[in-house]
Amino acid sequence: MFETLKKIFSLKDLRKRILYTIALLLIFRVLAHVPLPGVDIAKLKQFFATNQIFGLLDLFSGGTMSNFSIVMMGVGPYITASIVMQLLTVVVPSLEALSKEGEWGRERINYYTRLLTVPLALIEAFGMLQFLRRGTQIQILESLTPFQTAILLISITSGTILLMWLGELISENGIGNGISLIITLGIISGFPNQIRNTFTLILGGAVIDWGKMFGFILFIVIAVATVALIVFVNEGQRNIPIFYARRVQGLKTYGGIETHLPLRVNMAGVIPIIFALSLMVFPGVVARFFTMAKSAWLSNAASYVDHLFKKNTFYAISYFILVVVFTYFYTYVIFHPEEVAENLQKQGAFIPGMRPGAQTASYLTGVVNRILLAGALFLGVIAVLPFIVQAFTKINTLVLGGTGLLIVVSVVLETARQIKSQLIMRTYEEY
Repeated sequence: MFETLKKIFSLKDLRKRILYTIALLLIFRVLAHVPLPGVDIAKLKQFFATNQIFGLLDLFSGGTMSNFSIVMMGVGPYITASIVMQLLTVVVPSLEALSKEGEWGRERINYYTRLLTVPLALIEAFGMLQFLRRGTQIQILESLTPFQTAILLISITSGTILLMWLGELISENGIGNGISLIITLGIISGFPNQIRNTFTLILGGAVIDWGKMFGFILFIVIAVATVALIVFVNEGQRNIPIFYARRVQGLKTYGGIETHLPLRVNMAGVIPIIFALSLMVFPGVVARFFTMAKSAWLSNAASYVDHLFKKNTFYAISYFILVVVFTYFYTYVIFHPEEVAENLQKQGAFIPGMRPGAQTASYLTGVVNRILLAGALFLGVIAVLPFIVQAFTKINTLVLGGTGLLIVVSVVLETARQIKSQLIMRTYEEY
């Protein structure tokens, strides 16, 4: 390990890329502590500490929401815009054709994604401000004039665009995927406070709370096991054998190559969890706006929905089901067995024992359905892991966000691969 680190920093270009990445990530952490005016920070932190759903959102943002910072929305609007554009690429023929235009097409889609990020950031920022004013039981955000609201919306949107720009700079000139690294750093930044609060809870009194101590040890064991499971599933894939037909042209022979088509267990990544989380947040937020309605039946219905979504059991079961459903949905949005079978047929490739065309597509569909079940259940368990862990450990100061761990582990593995490839490219050695 130390030998590898020595080689990394001995290469000037690679060292420059890594230091450049670290510098931009430090700028992000500084921005995360630049607050906006007009909010009671103490009450805001209390709200995020007592609300399970928004506590998870704050964890993903790296505490920028509870700090009411200039980058409080993080790169969430950009992620949303990317997902929307990915879905539109499937249903809009012109965008689908554009995505097949190679590097130029991808650049145009990225350009449209950046443009879409601006209105989405404005909408999400406005929704958050309105929620902090009217959707909570405690007064968090003071009354704002239209001018003050406009200033806050412009500031928050500018913060999101700035983070998007920093992420793209890291991707181009640094190491790793910039947006993913910003999200990962935001998640990791919340761990020290959680550990400090936990030790205060355990050691705060005159006598050590051994029940809490046992819960903390159990938490560590579950966290290590979760990381191992994430690595195992994330790296898991089904290799479908592929053969290329042998062709003879003149005196040369082409083809006759044996390779494989990798089908990952978790093709969808964390996108289904993001979909499900957005959908789970929406009813509770809307219900809180209507709890003060003048109509009795509307107020009662809103109160019932708000109370229902506060129940951890109902929330966890609904969340799990939505993640499983969205995993199947999103996987079939990004993976098309018919197109894969058609491309294999055009390239003169085939799966042993399968006829090119419809039979190959049917076979791929069956394989994907089988491995997708394991991937969907895995993502479902990861999504509801915080509820399971808190039920076993009885510690509310630690939040084992399975989604957060999944993002962190995935980004660390991908960044390590990129560093390794950079080393191999520069030293031509086998690692």
